[in-house]
Formats: sequence, structure tokens, C-alpha cells
Amino acid sequence: MLKDIFITPFADMIDAPDFLLQVLWEGLVSGILYALIALGFVLIFRSSRIFNFAQGIMVVFAALTLVGLHAFGVPAWISVILTLGVMFGLAVSIERIVLRPLVGQPDIILFMATIGITLFLIGFGEIIFGGENKVMITEELGIPTDSVLLEPWGGLLILEEKDITAVAVAALLVIALLAFLNKTRMGRAIRALGDDHQAALSVGISLQTVWVLVWFIAGIIALVTGIAWGARAGVSFALEVIAYKALPVLMLGGLESITGAIIGGLLIGLSEKLFEIYWGQPLLGGNTETWFAFVLALIVLLFRPQGLFGERIIERV
Repeated sequence: MLKDIFITPFADMIDAPDFLLQVLWEGLVSGILYALIALGFVLIFRSSRIFNFAQGIMVVFAALTLVGLHAFGVPAWISVILTLGVMFGLAVSIERIVLRPLVGQPDIILFMATIGITLFLIGFGEIIFGGENKVMITEELGIPTDSVLLEPWGGLLILEEKDITAVAVAALLVIALLAFLNKTRMGRAIRALGDDHQAALSVGISLQTVWVLVWFIAGIIALVTGIAWGARAGVSFALEVIAYKALPVLMLGGLESITGAIIGGLLIGLSEKLFEIYWGQPLLGGNTETWFAFVLALIVLLFRPQGLFGERIIERV
């Protein structure tokens, strides 16, 4: 038994390094997409102290809107632009109808409000788009669907071009987001609001404007993630479950850390894939990806409750 845990998996990695690279690549792609979703959570939490339970359904709703608009005869890239408009309208509506009346309420009330948003979007999405699975408009968006074949160490490594595209787009989006937060006036306002609400409000930063902006950015992230996941697994409400894999990423990286969301996503993606292939399938019959990330995050929280990159909170009484 100990041999199967501590020796055999590593021996298999050494014997088939090309297969190990394949596993690492699959984990990298998943990890980057987890990190993207986690960024949506982090941005909203930093600016408003709201844990946005609706981020998962926003991924589904954005993907369904894109596919639905194209099904109505709208060209693919026009559908993308219109979907962004829908996500902006959603951000404005959430701020005006849900968040603004609840300013000053306890955090649990705001959290429950995001659950209400989730249920509304599920029902509204099913009414408008139906509940059946749909196919992402991958080729219509110009996303390549072929494969790149490599032969490291005389073996075989298969890289799906749509996964390469997803990784590249996600990396560019993260770079653009970091540049926006660090180099622009509104980006600095978001950071200031996250650091100290009262001080930020006292110098004239508009809470309502920042809230609309961060929810819209979360909508952009949701659309990109929805396209990437939809290209891999189709578009359905099941994507919401995949989106909640970002929760252990937040637990691991910290609720307020953008760096933690990125690194945490990569760690979760790589480690769950490695565990599934080299330990989960031989020893536990597989399907460990459904729970491994949560167990890993729980172990981290036992030793560092604020996450790897979260700030330690010290209260003096």
C-alpha cells in the first residue's frame, strides 16, 4: 500500500514523461480557467465586501446569451459585443435594484442578496434560453479546433488549439486587468476602496460607480470563461458547478488577493489533475477531481485560515 502511494506514482511519471506533460497541460488549462473565475469573486469582494455567490451563474448566463443571440441570427462577433452590453446592463441593474438599497446592511444580507440574484438568473435564463445543452459557437468566433502534436522524448503530447487559445486569452485578460488596476484612475479607486472603504469614500470615490464597474469586469471575466469552458464541455447550467471550483481557489489563495487567485487557480488545477491520474484512479477508482480541491483548501485553512496570500487580521480588544 505504501509503495502504491509513495513510489509507484513517481515511477510512472519517470517512465512516461510525455504522459506527465499531457497531465500537466490539462491541469494548467483548468487552473487558468479556475483562476479567471476566482478573479471575479476577488474583485467584487475587495470593492464591496460582498461574497458574490452569483459568479458561477454569471458564467452560464453570459455563455447562454452569446449562443442564444447567435441562434437568433446575430453574427458571432456582434453577439459578443451585445453580450458585453447585456453584462453591463446586468451590472447596472444589480447595483441599482439590489445593492444600493442594502448599503450599510450586515454582510450576510448582501450575501443572501447574491443568492437571490443566482436564483433569478437561473429562472430567467431557463425561460429565455431553455434548459437543454447547447454547443458553443467555437468555429464562428474563429477559435481553432485542430490539435498540435508534439513528440517529447519520443512520446506524444496533444495540445488542443482551443485550449492554447483559452490560455493565451486568459493570460492577456489577466495582464490587462492588472494594468487597469495599477495604472488607471478607476483601477486605483477600486484598490483604494478595497483597502479602506471609509477613507476612499472621504476623498470622493463613488461607491456606486465602482460597484457597477467591478460587476461589469466580473461579467467580462464570466463571458471569457464561459466561452472557454463552453468550447470544451458545451453550454448548459452544469457549467455553474464547474464555476464553483473557484471556491477552493479562494480558500487557498485568500479572498482579497488577486495574486492568490492566480496562483491558487494554477495550484488547484495542476494538483487535482496529478492526484486524479496518479493516485485517484489507481487507488480510489477515480472521480477525485470533484472533491480533491476542497480537501486541499481545507488542509491549508487548518494552518493558515486567511489563505496563502490573505492578510492576517489582528483585532485588539
